[in-house]
Amino acid sequence: MSKLHEECGVFGIFTPEEADVALETYYALFTLQHRGQESAGIVVNQDGLFRSYKDEGLLNGVFTPEILTRLGPGTMAVGHVRYGTTGHDSVTNAQPIVVNHIKGHMALAHNGNLVNAAQLRKELEMKGAIFHMTSDTEVISYMIIRERLQAPSIEQAVNRAMYALKGAYSLVVMSPTKLIAVRDEHGFRPLCYGRREDGAIVVASESCALAAVGAKLVRDLEPGEILVIDSGGIRSIREHCGKAPKTSCIFEYIYFARPDSVIDGVSVHAARVRAGERLAKDYPVEADLVIGVPDSGLDAAIGYSKQSGIPFEMGFVKNKYIARTFIAPTQKMRERNVAIKLNPVVDTVRGKRVVLIDDSIVRGTTSAKIVKLIRDAGAKEIHVRISAPPFMNPCYYGTDIDSKENLIACRMSTDEICRAIGADSLGYLRAECLGELIGTAAGEGYCDACFTERYPTEIPPRGGKSRFEQALSRKDGSK
Repeated sequence: MSKLHEECGVFGIFTPEEADVALETYYALFTLQHRGQESAGIVVNQDGLFRSYKDEGLLNGVFTPEILTRLGPGTMAVGHVRYGTTGHDSVTNAQPIVVNHIKGHMALAHNGNLVNAAQLRKELEMKGAIFHMTSDTEVISYMIIRERLQAPSIEQAVNRAMYALKGAYSLVVMSPTKLIAVRDEHGFRPLCYGRREDGAIVVASESCALAAVGAKLVRDLEPGEILVIDSGGIRSIREHCGKAPKTSCIFEYIYFARPDSVIDGVSVHAARVRAGERLAKDYPVEADLVIGVPDSGLDAAIGYSKQSGIPFEMGFVKNKYIARTFIAPTQKMRERNVAIKLNPVVDTVRGKRVVLIDDSIVRGTTSAKIVKLIRDAGAKEIHVRISAPPFMNPCYYGTDIDSKENLIACRMSTDEICRAIGADSLGYLRAECLGELIGTAAGEGYCDACFTERYPTEIPPRGGKSRFEQALSRKDGSK
């Protein structure tokens, strides 16, 4: 594994009257672009007719004004931005996927990762299913359509399919007449819905996307909930709710989500500020200023400054026209990206003792380059504080951490990492303090398996990839 992927972003809209839902979905996906930069797609539903477009690349590269015009108006749309954790990086695996079956059409957008995808895929193949993709999203679509052949409605097909799906999945499903939102019974991945004054209903991975289309947050979906939206209004199926402990991904609050989002009633910004406050309590140091690595380190830096009394300053200027270094496709590109993405504010750090706050250390290479930038700018001392615990274990629920070999914390002690990245001191958020971020007891209501190895589900062998995906991973070295 030479890169670490993050999540995908899903969006859906249902309008009472025909509107330019393609353009509105485009706007919403812009606010979710941080969740996926490999590919993007939109499917529009106009009176049961589906029009779709998807391709590799960033949103503004995939969708031109001409393409959005061709997608045309409709009363429903589903959108997706992707970073694949299962499924090779190609337009073939771009989403949403559209399935034509004997009872109609279905569009599906998925965020998450099934832990039993390989097992389900094999069972389906043995019964004659032919797969065109390597992602588990196609497996989910097969399971739903298989149930739809017997179920009285699409929502009941989804309900029945959920008994076979294990792992993380937040789904937006569109039929000719309905928009359906689904969150897995553990609630690993976020999913919420909102309402507009004109009666439109929208669902999204994060609440920040609602504001982009003029909607106000109503609430998050409960773990296990199926939300059905059609011309008759909104109704909920809760047959799967309460069947498993809630274990939402804690790294959503630390890194993935935008700070202006609210997930399960908790402000992402406030959670990161609390992380910084805890770091200041556990790792105090005499320093002249606190700076954060943009973007997700800034909120924690504010918290560290607030708790410690050390002034918070702007230490970096960020180039906003480059993708996030953490998920750049190759190591060489990641290293180059650091130099063009972040520029230190020399007058701020020269001759100063600096507390540098970042959200995580994965491989250590990027952290070393950031520390060097500040050192070369004239900082006297650099004390690194990380608002997450050390990564120690693979993630099977949507974050592409599928081996320990490139996780620096699995190879080095904290002191050794400190020396490797060139810092004067280093402190990580303690795993037992993660609950403080979201206002729960330690280990309650969230998944922290990538830090603690406390997996809430059975884990798949060898990451659970299909044989095709394993071969592609070995070939390109990207997983």
